[in-house]
Amino acid sequence: MARAFDASKFRKSITKSVPGMSVGFRDPDTWISTGNYTLNKLISGEFQKGIPLGKVTVFAGESGAGKSFIAAGNIVKNAQDQGIFVVLIDSENALDETWLHALDVDTTPEKLLKLSVSMIDDVAKIISDFMKGYRDDHGDTPDEDRPKVLFVIDSLGMMMTPTDVDQFNRGDMKGDMGRKPKALNALVRNSVNMFGQHNIGMVATNHTYASQDMFDPDDKISGGQGFIYASSIVVAMRKLKLKVDADGNKTSQVHGIRAACKVMKTRYSKPFESVQVEIPYETGMNPYSGLVEFFEAKGLLIKQGNRLKYNTKSGEEVIEFRKNWSPEKLDIIMNEWNEDNLEDEKHGLEQVESEV
Repeated sequence: MARAFDASKFRKSITKSVPGMSVGFRDPDTWISTGNYTLNKLISGEFQKGIPLGKVTVFAGESGAGKSFIAAGNIVKNAQDQGIFVVLIDSENALDETWLHALDVDTTPEKLLKLSVSMIDDVAKIISDFMKGYRDDHGDTPDEDRPKVLFVIDSLGMMMTPTDVDQFNRGDMKGDMGRKPKALNALVRNSVNMFGQHNIGMVATNHTYASQDMFDPDDKISGGQGFIYASSIVVAMRKLKLKVDADGNKTSQVHGIRAACKVMKTRYSKPFESVQVEIPYETGMNPYSGLVEFFEAKGLLIKQGNRLKYNTKSGEEVIEFRKNWSPEKLDIIMNEWNEDNLEDEKHGLEQVESEV
């Protein structure tokens, strides 16, 4: 019988010979909520998760679709609530402190570092220098004791290359001849490789433009396809008008926006699922928006006349009009969904153990 291969010696030698290389798996253990339960579910597979540290997430959409609201608002606020330090890179010169305060973002230097940077090269230098210092300071620190950091870039689409600046100064606006997509690709690829084994993540926003392909009507993300391959999560967003008041009644007035979010890429759930997230002007994002439609599509809420019915695990029937499904009732469905998933996972593990 052939002798089993002993990888311990080989593992030790390559760890010493390749600086900065890590061995083994590192699944995400820190998740940051997007501020909407349905969007969390579509991205991560669970209502209470969201976007992970250690990965790159991109929210892309047209102007006013809610990209900055989610990325620079909700995600930053929820990251700070978990003790995660945020480096906020503003290339649009659009993130005012008053607006961030309205979204409950803590702008004190202990919680947030806000940088106004317009050049891709400068952003790359900032991230590179940060990672060198992070590895020097915390390279020997156990994973659970390392500080957690989130980079937020708003936005990739507004960043420039040296060619852009040089041509502007000369009054010769020919375009950068494809240099920007290559630079963005290099920025995201290097960030992915540097962040992967640390408690560090990146969230970026980007712009979209209308598709010219009649067979592929989805909006296209600017900046080329390279950084999309490197990203773990890509969410495409469109702006729709919210013509429903606080009581759920349809009106002719616009009370906010409906951010139509389509998960184009995710490593943690099924891609190409969508949700419309309501963001009223008066109250901000509704974390429960989209849940009724999601549960209806999954067959958990069943139409009964002009109402929707749900059968709880205890056998109780809950019947309400669509607009009367309150957060308390939706919490019941979410909790029972989570319990069913835990039972399925436990049953699956027991089957595997019995086969072994």
